Parts: sequence; C-alpha cells; structure tokens
Amino acid sequence: MSTYSRLPVTFERGEGGWLWDTTGKKYLDAISGVAVCGLGHAHPAVADAVCQQARTLVHTSNLYGIAKQQQLGERLTRLAGMDKAFFCNSGAEANEAAIKLARLYGHKKDIGLPTVVVAEGSFHGRTLATLSATGNRKVQAGFEPLVRGFLRVAYNDLDALHNIAKNSAEVVAVLLEPVQGEGGVNIPNDDYLAGVRALCDQHGWLMMLDEVQTGMGRTGRWFGFQHSGVTPDVITLAKGLANGVPIGACLARGAAADTFKPGNHASTFGGNPLACSAALAVIDTIENNRLTERAALLGERIADRLRARLQPSETANGKLVNDIRHRGLMIGIELDRPCGELVGQALERGLLINVTAERVIRLLPPLILSDAEADQIADGVADLVTDFVRGERI
Repeated sequence: MSTYSRLPVTFERGEGGWLWDTTGKKYLDAISGVAVCGLGHAHPAVADAVCQQARTLVHTSNLYGIAKQQQLGERLTRLAGMDKAFFCNSGAEANEAAIKLARLYGHKKDIGLPTVVVAEGSFHGRTLATLSATGNRKVQAGFEPLVRGFLRVAYNDLDALHNIAKNSAEVVAVLLEPVQGEGGVNIPNDDYLAGVRALCDQHGWLMMLDEVQTGMGRTGRWFGFQHSGVTPDVITLAKGLANGVPIGACLARGAAADTFKPGNHASTFGGNPLACSAALAVIDTIENNRLTERAALLGERIADRLRARLQPSETANGKLVNDIRHRGLMIGIELDRPCGELVGQALERGLLINVTAERVIRLLPPLILSDAEADQIADGVADLVTDFVRGERI
C-alpha cells in the first residue's frame, strides 16, 4: 500500500554509522533508522546474540515462562527505577499499554471517563488511541471519530496543567515526552518535569513518559527523565531498545505496576526470546562501552560545531537559523522557513538526515560515532544549510 513517500534509494548493507546502497554508494547515517540503531548497523554483539538465539529458540508465546524476558525485565526496571515490565513489539503498542493502564487505574478509582492529559506537538503512535493522544492534526485527519478521553495542553506549560487540575475531576494521568522528537526536538525548561511530578503527586495522577525516542542512552542518560531528578510512574520504550529488532516495553512502578491483572492485556509476540536477546546485547554494549556518556559528549561536539558554523546567520531573506538545540544525540536545527527539500539534497551528498515539523533538521545519529564522523555530520549539515540559503544546488 502507498503509505510511504520513499526516497529514491535502497540500502544493501551497513556497518557502524555507514550504509551502502545497491549501487555501492556510501552514506553517513545521521538518523539511525529514526533513533532505532543506536549501536549503528550490523553491530557484532547484537548480530551474535540474534544468531545464537535463533539457533536455540525464537518463540514460545507468553503462555509460558521466558527466561530472557525475565532477565530483560530485571535489567530495565533496575536501570529505570521501576518495578514491573510489560513487553510488546513497538512504541505505539507500548503507549497503547500505558493508555489502557491509565484507563483501568481510573476505573478502579470509580472515575467514569478516565482522562489522560497530553501535549500539543506530541507524537505517540498511529494506532487509534495513540494517534488520538498525538498532538498533530495531520496524523489524525481522516481517522475520526477519535478515541475519547484525552485533554490537550501546550507543552512546557505548567500553568496549563494547573488549570486542568482546577477544572477537570476525571484526569487520571499525564502522558508526555521528556523531549518532543517528532514535534521538532523541543526541550522543556529544567523545572518542567519536576513540576509535572509535583502536580501528579498532589492530585493522584499517573505521570507517564513516552521514552520511545529518548530512551536507551540517546539523551546522554539511560532515559530522558533522568535529567530532571524525578521518576515517573510509567515509561514506554521501543526504538533503540534492540537496535532494529522489533520490541517495545511499558515499565511501571508503585500502584501503576499492580494495575494490570491476567487477562487485562497481552501480546502474542511481545518479549519473545529473540527480541529479548537482542535487547540484552544492546544493554550490555551500552554499559560496557559507557555509551550514555559518549552520547552526551558527541551531542555537545556536534551542536557546538553547528553553532560555530551557522550562528549568527542573518541573511537578506531573514535569520535562517532560529535555534540549535540538543539533548545528547537528539539535535534539532530550526530554520526560519520550510526545509523539507534538504533531505533529498543531503541524500545526494551521501548524508542521511530528517526534517520534522516542516522546518527543523533533526539529527539522531548512532551512539558509536567517532569524533571524525561527528564532525563530518556537523560540517555536512552546515554546508547544506549554507548552500540552501544561497539557493545553490549540487
């Protein structure tokens, strides 16, 4: 089905931060399969784990105990300060689990229409519930009627949440991204998540964080919330969790961890031995190579080099670069005009980038880059933007 507008390239193989297409042309990957391949392509630890597990046992279903799933749950909950885990296959499924959990939590408190507060500019997935939660009208258009039970507020606005608290008795949870990825790499104020935590504690709401894009070391910590000094009640993971093998997780603590009972939720493929083996290899690799710290350093390096090249950037037609923001290896270069055409121009130059929110160049490179590769990404993007404002083409 024509659900994708694909770029005119097919990749044949990859190694580290590089991809080769079917003609043999080489590309530096600054998007990592949209924050999925945090360890780069064809990482030997993940490849070995998948091969070994595939020769042993791929799938049995959750009707039975799964040792690798238990191991992964223990590792993740310990890293995140959570109590329990539910495993699925994608970020949308993980967020769907969190929304269902919030609904059940609310009904157990005798709330008739349990309502989840979500943010403008957010992205939580494309199932009916998660696209209803998403703060992007383009994602929702054509799929009405949307799922009820969501209230939308401005992101990074504590006053808006306080107003909700005063005027709605049916709120049971707040679902936010620690950094909005699809919305344009929007980073909240330092006190925002702490304020959300305090408000949730005051009103008995669940604080639920969508860490699908921010999790697994991308922001320079294991999870995005760890920059804020607070711990949510629920977090969702996917993308970088298994470096390209499909897996998602919904982690919870306290009352939220005990909300689901047998029969409330399930997944046929979720947390099977193959996916869990890949995820365990990812965790081992990040830990053994201190890649969370490396992501923080690389993010600073790329952002500093971009700022040196692109700011100030006043032009006859406007400012051009409005902002360069980052948290670890989530980097956004916001221009003053739509710039979607830069994706194709970068591809021609052997560089893979993404443009989101119409005018934000989004970089999500792998955590295993060398300094030279990081500099090459920064210089490639800076050249691209400089040529863009001059109206030049290759």
